[in-house]
Amino acid sequence: MKILKFGGTSVGNAGRIKALFNIINPQERQIVVLSAVAGTTNSLVEISQAFAGGDKDKASASIEMLHGQYDALIAELFATDEGQQNGKELIDYHFNLIASFSSHLFTPIEEKIILAQGELISTTLFHFYLTEIGVRSKLLPALDFMKIDEDNEPKIDFIRDSLNELLLQSSDHNLFITQGYICRNSFGEIDNLRRGGSDYTASLIGASIGADEIQIWTDIDGMHNNDPRIVKGTNPIANLSFDEAAELAYFGAKILHPQSVFPAQRFNVPVRLLNTMEPQAPGTLISKSGAAKGVVRSIAAKDGITAIRIHSSRMLLAYGFLRRVFEVFERYKTPIDMITTSEVAISLTIDETKYLPEIEKELGDFGSVHIDRDQTIICVVGDFGLDTHGYASRVLDAVKHIPVRMISYGGSNYNISMLLQTEYKVEALRSLHNRLF
Repeated sequence: MKILKFGGTSVGNAGRIKALFNIINPQERQIVVLSAVAGTTNSLVEISQAFAGGDKDKASASIEMLHGQYDALIAELFATDEGQQNGKELIDYHFNLIASFSSHLFTPIEEKIILAQGELISTTLFHFYLTEIGVRSKLLPALDFMKIDEDNEPKIDFIRDSLNELLLQSSDHNLFITQGYICRNSFGEIDNLRRGGSDYTASLIGASIGADEIQIWTDIDGMHNNDPRIVKGTNPIANLSFDEAAELAYFGAKILHPQSVFPAQRFNVPVRLLNTMEPQAPGTLISKSGAAKGVVRSIAAKDGITAIRIHSSRMLLAYGFLRRVFEVFERYKTPIDMITTSEVAISLTIDETKYLPEIEKELGDFGSVHIDRDQTIICVVGDFGLDTHGYASRVLDAVKHIPVRMISYGGSNYNISMLLQTEYKVEALRSLHNRLF
């Protein structure tokens, strides 16, 4: 069985939804994972924020606007009166549900319910469309099998058992459709895998059932060796290892959600990145054997980084100091991206600043704290194992004219990371590309 995930742009309008049928194969056993229609989740976030802020008029206006966009989509998607009627009833139901929260005490629980509506709509619309054109499919509600625990980690055993039971109940079907992104939490409430989580859904499904392949369909033909929006002359990479893909995804390659690599890697399920606009393009295959020896594979950039420097003479010859610093970030559930140390200072980076004031206050107990915002991590991914040489000098030579705030090398066999001010990002990416490729 194959898992095919289609992102928001791949279901961005009626024409693209119809075009999915040219990619899927109803004769082959497949699970299709869909994101919400492009722009829907952003609109649902705005609606939720308006409800949370008590601005019901703004929420109502946003609901009406989004409802109208879906009315237009239905008019174009369905050719029969029955299809139009089914689509209209579906849309009216979901938007009436969203509007009903105007009379509720609005909490994060209600927000998660609203955010789930996009995927529930897109999957049902696609199911209705397939029914209209005479293609048999089965809806698999993600809320019946996708579950996370109290630490927001997926419950693989539950997912595997629940999903296999659902598939067994519909063994006479080949084509299944389910929602990306949404799930239930440990309390049984509607929750989500955070933005970009549809990739994660596909990977978790593929890992849980031991799929032959996980296909991530987007609007670009595979993972490129640099950001094609910024750098000219980039090329797609035919093969990547799981470790290389994980580094690129985490450090800014937008084509793949960072968490989505690990379930596939754990259960050794190949992941293929493909382009819905150019289905014949080979894309990128991510697998256990995808690594290439002695080469630089790609460059990625991650914006929105904040650098924190803690200077303290108490570090000198002291044990336990790093542990106490890390415990501050653990208490506030704030991940650290990069870290460098000297005898009397620690520099590290974060991309989640929700609790930055509290973190800064607690770190002040250890020494002086300096914070730099508007930073970018540039990550060069390739073969940087112990038996390679010369690549670090080539990387640093390419950015010798740019002020670099931090360098991380040796923590992984697959990347060299640098921190610099975001204003230098474009120049750094282009300079590295010219020097390395």
